[in-house]
Amino acid sequence: MQKEKLRVVRKKKGYTQQQIADILATDVSNYSRKEGGDVKIIREEWDKIAKFLDVPLEEIYEEEEATMVINNSNATFNDSPGSGAGYNTFNNEFGISLIKNLQEYINLLKEEVSRLNEKLNNSGK
Repeated sequence: MQKEKLRVVRKKKGYTQQQIADILATDVSNYSRKEGGDVKIIREEWDKIAKFLDVPLEEIYEEEEATMVINNSNATFNDSPGSGAGYNTFNNEFGISLIKNLQEYINLLKEEVSRLNEKLNNSGK
């Protein structure tokens, strides 16, 4: 989700993305992804930006949209998404559904392991 309030205030005050990137000690391309909503802006960064722009935090702050990034063999909650090939972004509802499905599968596997251990123990008697 783009940070439209932040972008509008930054431009109104006459600052560039490079200047905001400098106060966050990051490069302009990373800041651009933050303002564009592709990378999360953490609380400390919001505070620095508000102070630099000399505005109340509420004037620029916009809630982060929860997403999940899945990279074939590595699923993580999105804090700073990668931009490489193989990444797909899904909404939070899909992520919750996926987690529930995996938890059910884990429980089935645990039951199967218990059943096999019991069978092994009974065959040795």
